[in-house]
Amino acid sequence: MVSATVQRIAELNDRFRRCDPSVPGMRFLTAGIIELLKRNKVDGDEIVQIVSEFNVFTEDNDPHGEHDFGTFEYFGEACFWKIDCYNNDYSMGSDDPTDLSRTKRVLTVMLAEEW
Repeated sequence: MVSATVQRIAELNDRFRRCDPSVPGMRFLTAGIIELLKRNKVDGDEIVQIVSEFNVFTEDNDPHGEHDFGTFEYFGEACFWKIDCYNNDYSMGSDDPTDLSRTKRVLTVMLAEEW
């Protein structure tokens, strides 16, 4: 059984991943992803859509139930996205990822080989 806290973290991570402006944080594409986009002459909009629509959470890729990690293939490359929760100045992990007044999320999209 998933706790209410874990359910709340998963909900906030899903909202952030879907670009809900009420969930604060930053989003990053790694150098490898940027190069992949350039090489294929596409912008990052499709990557944002793929990540925001991801919904294949399993025991293997989401063992804690927080919806903070996913995988996908893009132009033949294995890619990951990861959400981390920080305090408001991004200097350390958040002590309460359910509290939007004290937590900022960081979503990073990367090539699997960059992990």
